[in-house]
Amino acid sequence: MNRILSNLFEHKSLTREEARDVMLNIADGKYNDNQLSAFMTVYLMRSITPEELTGFRDAILQRRVAVELGEAARDAIDIVGTGGDGKNTFNISTASCFVVAGAGKRVVKHGNYGASSVSGASNVLEEHGVKFTADNSQLRHSLEESGVAFLHAPFFSPALKSVGPVRRSLKMRTFFNMLGPLVNPTLPKNQLLGVYNLKLMRLYRYIAQNENINCTIVHSLDGYDEISLTSPFKVADPTHEWLLTPADLGLGKVTEEDLYGGETVAEAAHIFDDVLKGTASKGKRECVIANAAFAIRTLDPSLPLLDCVAMARESLESGAALEKFRKFVAINS
Repeated sequence: MNRILSNLFEHKSLTREEARDVMLNIADGKYNDNQLSAFMTVYLMRSITPEELTGFRDAILQRRVAVELGEAARDAIDIVGTGGDGKNTFNISTASCFVVAGAGKRVVKHGNYGASSVSGASNVLEEHGVKFTADNSQLRHSLEESGVAFLHAPFFSPALKSVGPVRRSLKMRTFFNMLGPLVNPTLPKNQLLGVYNLKLMRLYRYIAQNENINCTIVHSLDGYDEISLTSPFKVADPTHEWLLTPADLGLGKVTEEDLYGGETVAEAAHIFDDVLKGTASKGKRECVIANAAFAIRTLDPSLPLLDCVAMARESLESGAALEKFRKFVAINS
């Protein structure tokens, strides 16, 4: 690690093979916390290369705990943001999963505890009594009955587990924020991915094309790693890239204050419940509808965008999304 750090400090980059070997060593616990912290800090000072990110991904997937969810997962989607945007929003991606499930689709979500925000997906689900599992039969049952299977990242990726304490102590985004959306152990062919800057959008699009992933990537121009409705936003799918505004979805503009996720996990969970119950502010609800709509469109690109918005709205306002969430909690508690 000392040799690798010396090279990186001299502005050299890792090859895909070197990056893979480093991540395999991280997964095996061969580096101490100080070395890991220094290694992560390098990528706060310079951009990660496509070869480095792909090599890290190779290693995590090589060591992953395999998951086989059968036919139920064939047309499923992962809905995930990189995190690390510093906005401390409520759990928009996680709420969107249940809206998509309420619209009759299936979601295999890969998530973790928050590292740079108060509440990650794992935090808000655990607050509701959800117990994480790596049992294939239970995950498959959850997917079939509630439309959602949740894969708690440390159960499936040793490297992500080993760096958890260091990431939490740094309290800022690291390249592991970039890796999380790329290493869902089920290797879903469909994905809605939110990123915190345009450079990362281009990087993910390159990887998605190389790996043949049907991926829609979104970024709000004021820095959110999702469609926040606080500003115009960019969308890139396998064939197009375009700039949209909230009005293009028939939705209103939202304030940053309206998306705030609270100071504690309990507060974040309360906001999450209000969204699915339909009692949250219009801004919160429409933000979730917007992200769910693009997930639906990713699964069926032939659908007009406004039809996807209508489907997401119907799922939320009819109570279908809430019912899917209640089934999910009952199965996984």
